[in-house]
Amino acid sequence: MVDQDEHKARMQRLKASVDRRIEAAQQEKGLVIVYTGAGKGKTTAALGMALRCIGHGMKVAVVQFIKGAIDTAEERALKSFGDRVTFLRMGEGYTWETQNRERDTQFARRAWEKAGEFLCDPSYPMVILDEFNIALQHGYVDVADVLPVLRARPPMQHVVITGRAASDVLIAEADLVTEMKQVKHPFRKGIKAQAGVEF
Repeated sequence: MVDQDEHKARMQRLKASVDRRIEAAQQEKGLVIVYTGAGKGKTTAALGMALRCIGHGMKVAVVQFIKGAIDTAEERALKSFGDRVTFLRMGEGYTWETQNRERDTQFARRAWEKAGEFLCDPSYPMVILDEFNIALQHGYVDVADVLPVLRARPPMQHVVITGRAASDVLIAEADLVTEMKQVKHPFRKGIKAQAGVEF
């Protein structure tokens, strides 16, 4: 067990290191944030960031790719903030359910077109593109068309992109990338999706 003097000395060194990094971090800019990986929590993390923005009195736009057929409690909760949140479900459902590449592509491109409007609008400090990585992975939207739009957006606008299998190109472009790793999931034990946890 570490004694009090050793613990204090360790925490003082840590504090000095953190303080130096805080002092050096003077730049402010809109970030590209990617939540990816096979683990649960990508959309949850993104919508948590939406709540932070709302708490600061900022407007948030959420464009959901793929998930459009699902009514969720988080959508209802966020819409209760009125004109501070624009929440658009623009898919028809998971690709393994729809099984129609042409139609999925059409819906994804329509959603991307709408997202592009938000990405030009400085009145939205945060734009969330939920499950957009899936649309990119399947080639419904070309990442080469996405990068110029991300780069041309208002300077202080944050963009949060979720979904499994983020492309290497998008990861390289992003300022912050978190990969959710699945360690254990109740679905594997035959436990169904439940209110307040999955939706």
